[in-house]
Amino acid sequence: MDEQIKQIAERLRGLRDAMELTTEELANECGIAPKEYEQAESGEYDISVSMMQQIARRYGIALDALMFGEEPKMNTYFLTRAGKGVSVERTKAYKYQSLAAGFKNRKADPFIVTVEPNDNPMHYNTHEGQEFNLVVEGRLLLSIGGKELTLNVGDSIYFNSQLPHGMKALDGKTVRFLAIIM
Repeated sequence: MDEQIKQIAERLRGLRDAMELTTEELANECGIAPKEYEQAESGEYDISVSMMQQIARRYGIALDALMFGEEPKMNTYFLTRAGKGVSVERTKAYKYQSLAAGFKNRKADPFIVTVEPNDNPMHYNTHEGQEFNLVVEGRLLLSIGGKELTLNVGDSIYFNSQLPHGMKALDGKTVRFLAIIM
């Protein structure tokens, strides 16, 4: 996990350097708190997918380039076999597996997200656009804008992702869900 975060941090720093921006300029242009961006670029901070997506959208680059260091190449279709999506583990309790990493100019970013049970406080994110979640395994506590909802297998939700949202595995069991970020 730590190595993946450090690699993402290096890619963020490289992008900023190539555009000849200060950390404060990039953060302000992307609507990110400068201190939060500086922590992300340090490689010692859990970098959220929503932060990477904000940066990718602002500068017209593929989210995959920041997350995985590879540019998507396909424009007709991209097949992801079960369990074979490119993944990044941001913390021990949270893992993203991209389902469309090789398709360029995507209109949405689909992931299988795995949430491991833990006793940590819920971490909240916000990002531009909307999000769709469909639980495929376990029970998920999802908080959106202060409202807590319990989702079971087969339950889905579509929401405004500009509202603070966070999730937690319930019943001491792993949760897996399809997340589509648009």
